[in-house]
Amino acid sequence: MKNFFALFLFIGFHVFAQITTQPKDVLVKDPYFTPTQNQPQGEKVRLIHSDFFQKTAEKYNGNPFFSGNVQFEHQGSLLSADEVIFYEEQNFVKAIGNVKLQNADGSVITSGEMEYDGNTQKGIARKNVVLTDPTQTIKTETMYYDRVSNKAYFNTGGTISDATNTMYTKSATYDLGTKMIDFTGNVKINNPEYTVEGNNIKQNQNTNTADFFGPTTITNKKNPSILVYTERGSYNMNSKEVYLKKNSRIHYNGKILTGDDMYFNQITGFGKAKGNVTLRDPKEQRYMKGGYGEIYEKKDSAMMTEKPYAVKILEKDSMYFSAEKLISYRKIDDKDPLKKKSFLRAYRKARMFKSNIQVRADSLSFNETDGIMHLFGSPIAWSGEKQVTGDKIEAYFDTEKEFIDSLKVIGNAFAISKADSLNLKDEFNQVKGKLMTVYYDKNEIKLAKVIGNAQAITYADDQNEKTKEVERIGVALSTCGTIEAEFEDRKVQIISCNIGANTDVFPMSKISREKRFFPDFNWNTKDRLRKWQDIFMDTPEYEEIKYESDDKLYDAAQKAINDAKAKEEAKKPKRIRK
Repeated sequence: MKNFFALFLFIGFHVFAQITTQPKDVLVKDPYFTPTQNQPQGEKVRLIHSDFFQKTAEKYNGNPFFSGNVQFEHQGSLLSADEVIFYEEQNFVKAIGNVKLQNADGSVITSGEMEYDGNTQKGIARKNVVLTDPTQTIKTETMYYDRVSNKAYFNTGGTISDATNTMYTKSATYDLGTKMIDFTGNVKINNPEYTVEGNNIKQNQNTNTADFFGPTTITNKKNPSILVYTERGSYNMNSKEVYLKKNSRIHYNGKILTGDDMYFNQITGFGKAKGNVTLRDPKEQRYMKGGYGEIYEKKDSAMMTEKPYAVKILEKDSMYFSAEKLISYRKIDDKDPLKKKSFLRAYRKARMFKSNIQVRADSLSFNETDGIMHLFGSPIAWSGEKQVTGDKIEAYFDTEKEFIDSLKVIGNAFAISKADSLNLKDEFNQVKGKLMTVYYDKNEIKLAKVIGNAQAITYADDQNEKTKEVERIGVALSTCGTIEAEFEDRKVQIISCNIGANTDVFPMSKISREKRFFPDFNWNTKDRLRKWQDIFMDTPEYEEIKYESDDKLYDAAQKAINDAKAKEEAKKPKRIRK
């Protein structure tokens, strides 16, 4: 097809010298044939054969025409038609009826009519124009061609098809030298595997790549929900790789990936994005954001890094996650192979914020379908004025009611509750042991069950019969095999203490501050997440709350004891050394 324009050159006008023409009317040519300044005279073509030669005043304005097996030749290209009209002085010809232009390289153009200007070396083919070469076929109603620039153009709508693709477009310009086709106006590329639609596409026939310069969509035919949208990008049709640069989206498995600079491989299902990356999952009501992201369509998984975070959208109280790396994926349900479960994992410096529970850990794994969250690496969870720590924590959520049901703490379980959230006294209820299950009621910690070396420090209150005010009466120290502790807003009550149970209750005047805290007491107000934006920080570095120690009764009791001891000592006779 590289000699596409040269095919028409021979339509020049090197006919027999004895033929002279004197047409009655001046030839009116299409404005497309207007010559450039100082354009030289074009080379003439040579008549090979015609059955008849005529020139009459009644036909073709007195210009000579050839008919019957007409053939013209130019530099190895052959034109045949039912009739050819020759305008000798203008170096211009018209071919009419069953026009066929065959080039030496094997490319062929057929049409109902053709015109060629030997001076400008431009031609126009009209009526059912078909251009074929060894690799493709172009069909349109009117085609313009220019031998000097080596380009062909049509704007009457047409198709370009090859072994695998069929392209539909309003207009196109084809550079025969570079094999570049510039499509404009409602472009559609139809392939057995995908469809490309846009309004400005440039395709390189040598490399089989396409560049997009406007809104463009690539749709998977087998699964139309898998599609790529961009307003600036390129597509390698051989490797099925897409490079996206502007306002781009990758739709797959009900998810949408966006970013400033993106890539997607339709064969492997791998994609990546850089800059302002967002992965939306409308079905799971979740989205992830970060500076860099990757997707694995066939595995239905994704990864996000560079300050990533995820939001699980709930009707009343959303969940916010962050870490150095976030991974989301789906896998087949073990109990029902027709269903899939969704998971979210956070690695290194994992954070989660929900209004009724906040967590920090080295990593976490969240089964979104079942509402089960696993926390690893020094996990800590806060709910109201209560804190839970341990070697590992499992949190169970009611996915329908959006409540947290319970926490299971495995190894070094430790629950702390402010004895009275209305003051700043250093009084904390504490329950600890090997294993602990914490139960919630309407998003508030209600009950803790501890198994193995269970211990508790709880504050006991009672109502003054005269003043009707609640007064602190003492502290209970409990050690049991198992403990059940009920949490109220301002107190913790031991309702069960079994297996080697031992409980001592000390009035406030009989217990020192040191005995009111377990050695590994770790109440943390500096690192607690108090708003969802805190998930982005290693620590919010909130100012540590300073609690006041109220040891008046104990100090007074100790003073009385010490005074009594001093009096007793004073009564004893003193030895006098002689």
